[in-house]
Amino acid sequence: MTRGLFLSLDGLDGAGKSTQSRLLAEWLCGRGWEVTTCSDPGGTEIGKLLRELLLDRRRQMTLACEAFLFMASRAQLTAEIIRPALQAGRAVISDRFLLANVVYQGHAGGLDPGLLHAMGLLATGGLEPDLTLVLDLPVDTALSRRQGPADRVESRAGDYHARVRAGFLAEAQRQPERIRILDASRPVADVHDEICRAVLDLAKR
Repeated sequence: MTRGLFLSLDGLDGAGKSTQSRLLAEWLCGRGWEVTTCSDPGGTEIGKLLRELLLDRRRQMTLACEAFLFMASRAQLTAEIIRPALQAGRAVISDRFLLANVVYQGHAGGLDPGLLHAMGLLATGGLEPDLTLVLDLPVDTALSRRQGPADRVESRAGDYHARVRAGFLAEAQRQPERIRILDASRPVADVHDEICRAVLDLAKR
């Protein structure tokens, strides 16, 4: 590749994104990559402030307001962290990226997924991950795996999260070259192995 490698992990909260991001970063480092990891929203000083606002259960906001705040955090993250890392030839692993907005505020929330995608491209200057790995779990299983108190988004009703899961599956069907679904109900090592194979296939393109 002429620049670095941009990967994102997504899925319901509780699906194992943090664990698999860490394992993937270690694996890439072992293969000689310099790796930058980040979380969306967050990752910058501005992003941290927006993340606190977005996930605070005491705050009420419209889905449109929520979407714009996510996009604002992502714009800063892309400019400050992701683009410089890619230009330096590093691998970037992001815990969530644009797909999350398309699914959470779009498919699940009722906003137009196409408009959200266009907003996201504006925020990132057209940058999207080379590959998004979606860790798929039934909603009840994901709920049982969560640790700590639920944030503002996590505390929404089960039918909302069912629509989130369906949205991920729909987007993967629409963009199979960019989005890959993985069965996250399997042992951690098995999921990691499949992620590594997917990344190797991507690097060969």
